[in-house]
Amino acid sequence: MIRLRGFAAAFILTMFAAAALMAADNVDPWAQADLMPAAELNRQVSAVKAGKIILLQVGFLVLYKQGHIPGSQYAGPGSKAEGLVALEKLVEKLPRRQEILIYCGCCPWEECPNIRPAFRALKQMGFSNIKVLNLPTRLGADWVAQGYPLTRGE
Repeated sequence: MIRLRGFAAAFILTMFAAAALMAADNVDPWAQADLMPAAELNRQVSAVKAGKIILLQVGFLVLYKQGHIPGSQYAGPGSKAEGLVALEKLVEKLPRRQEILIYCGCCPWEECPNIRPAFRALKQMGFSNIKVLNLPTRLGADWVAQGYPLTRGE
């Protein structure tokens, strides 16, 4: 009976810890000033194409192939360890002051599994000029529906 109570207590503590981690993962790690409106990026697509802004899609490959913002590079899903490794490899030789803009666009902010881990990883790597493309609903609604350009394929 005592072992069962101990197990139940450990299980409950584990569930609380898991819930706390999930809640922390939904906390936006960026400041309001780190958000770039879609209209602003649309005006700066030439800066992306010129390499002044590194634009990275940190979502799922299938979505990148279906359509991505011109000049963006696929960095891997931020929600997966292999995606974060791919992101690190992609940016490892960049200067730490390089302007990097990340986006996912798979779903609404509060549900996105990719954007927060990617932002945190870049911060941990020492990048200091990271922006997040403000796509609060998803790429289709916040970019495509506005008439902004989209590239299909890889």
